[in-house]
Amino acid sequence: MATVRDATYDVLRTLGMTTVFGNPGSTEEPFLRDFPADFHYVHALHEATAVAMADGYAQASGTPAHVNLHTGPGTGNGMGNLVTAWHNKTPLIVSAGQQTREMLLLEPRLANRRPTELPQPYVKWAYEPARAQDIPAAMLRAYATAVQPPAGPVYLSLPMDDWAQPADPPPAPRSVATRFAPDPARLDDFVRVLADSRNPVLVFGPGVDRSGSWSTAVALAERLAAPVWSAPATERAVFPEDHNHFRGVLPYAIGPLAEALRGHDTVLVVGAPVFRYYPYVPGGHLPDGARLLHVTDDPDEAARAPVGDSLLGDPGLTLAALIERVPLADRPPPAPREAPAAPEITVPLSADALFAALAAHWPADGVLVQESPSNLSALRRQLKVNRPASYFTMASGGLGYGLPAAIGVALAERDAGRQRPVVAVIGDGSFHYSVQALWTAARLALPVVVVVPVNQQYAILKAFAELKDTPGVPGLDLPGLDIVAIAAGYGCATEVVETPDQLGVALTTGLRADRPTVLPVPISTDVPSLL
Repeated sequence: MATVRDATYDVLRTLGMTTVFGNPGSTEEPFLRDFPADFHYVHALHEATAVAMADGYAQASGTPAHVNLHTGPGTGNGMGNLVTAWHNKTPLIVSAGQQTREMLLLEPRLANRRPTELPQPYVKWAYEPARAQDIPAAMLRAYATAVQPPAGPVYLSLPMDDWAQPADPPPAPRSVATRFAPDPARLDDFVRVLADSRNPVLVFGPGVDRSGSWSTAVALAERLAAPVWSAPATERAVFPEDHNHFRGVLPYAIGPLAEALRGHDTVLVVGAPVFRYYPYVPGGHLPDGARLLHVTDDPDEAARAPVGDSLLGDPGLTLAALIERVPLADRPPPAPREAPAAPEITVPLSADALFAALAAHWPADGVLVQESPSNLSALRRQLKVNRPASYFTMASGGLGYGLPAAIGVALAERDAGRQRPVVAVIGDGSFHYSVQALWTAARLALPVVVVVPVNQQYAILKAFAELKDTPGVPGLDLPGLDIVAIAAGYGCATEVVETPDQLGVALTTGLRADRPTVLPVPISTDVPSLL
């Protein structure tokens, strides 16, 4: 007779979810026993690392990923990156073991006391099945919930004695919609506003990339002869950054953002919140006289916007519908931006010089995963992202995501047969939040290159301290960290890079290697301006 475990693995096969990310614990062993040969267990050394790897894998593959955590403590370990998955709108099925049902009343060791409350509010649905036989159907519901817009993580708490129970007849497989079109009448209202606008501006967000709509976004920008900004602090690149219409990334504070949009009478925001702000710099949300139109597939995102009129719909479908309806503008297209001046080469390198060198040697089809907050402006200024699905970072602001996410992205690229090269830019502070991810990359022989700008400080926090006038904050310097020794200990190739030419050689070599490569690069300790 088929067991609940047998039936659940069959459901996962039906869903195409045969990769499981995790760090095994005692409450998960009954699920993982006799692990099927057609499944792949991606072993992480920490639950937070497992969650971020699964997130990167799901985003790069375009399909949900499954991560298996260790009851309450493991869920707690993974929560930081679960928060990021929520903000990234990444479809994840998070399963976690639970103690034996017969002992739950006693609250034994490793019992998850309130399993459906623990991951809240950063999951779309959390459930512990009332019967063992409900697990396969719960897995199907979890999948359907995770992929429907807005996509996001879901959580299943699964008692360890359920897996050996006899299964009910298998649940019928079914499909669910993952995109929806905008209301036609509301769409016509938006078209009229855009047609009457004297000087519209477009602000695109990660929903454009998630919906595979770069070409549609370009067509609308050219039809409206409108400049394009990336939404602030966005987790994905949204538009070809060498295009003449592209203006850059909006600042993520209220007053400066409104100032950047000054002179425009209509602001069309597609696939982004309005807006992702931090730090608090007061001002109007829009320049005087401007009207904002907001396209999103997330009702909560629309509801919390401080200004503007919303239209619910898939960003890509809505962009396509707008192109069919808006008239061709008779104004000239925006002039191209001036290219940034070539940075001076100093010892140590400035952040701009480092990233200019990285851009000079960038592989044509490369994927960038970044988590270097203090150097982000320099990175985006020097390195232009010009292909879809080629830039990933954390939407939450929490550190410890980027390094394991890059490994998940690289694994997805290999599993899909695309083999796109993956480069991670991870600050030396961020690097140590999830450094154990390197072991998994080495075990999987993934040729990820990790460029580590080394300034021996939390420079982003020093920038915040300057902006907010909070001198004397402890714990902002990071002396005595030997990145080369740590990387070698996890099985990586590694060398310190000090010049642009050295970076080019090391990057080329690392992308052809059979293991990850870590390249620490000493940079200037100057603290950049936050805004």
